[in-house]
Amino acid sequence: MALSTFSGPVRSNAGFQIPVVTTANLPAFGDVAVGTAYMVSDNGAGNNEYCIVINTGAAWVTAVGAALS
Repeated sequence: MALSTFSGPVRSNAGFQIPVVTTANLPAFGDVAVGTAYMVSDNGAGNNEYCIVINTGAAWVTAVGAALS
């Protein structure tokens, strides 16, 4: 799948797919663009709790702004 860059609001009638990874397999935040999002399947604790994480350019944070544990 190709990567695309959008500006402004993005809508999809078919939904969006966010790549799912474990915390150990997240790329380094410095290796991907700011704003990149992933679905983490273990929430950093290996407990099968899913959460969306977003690259701020300085760290991966949850979609609510909490640091990934």
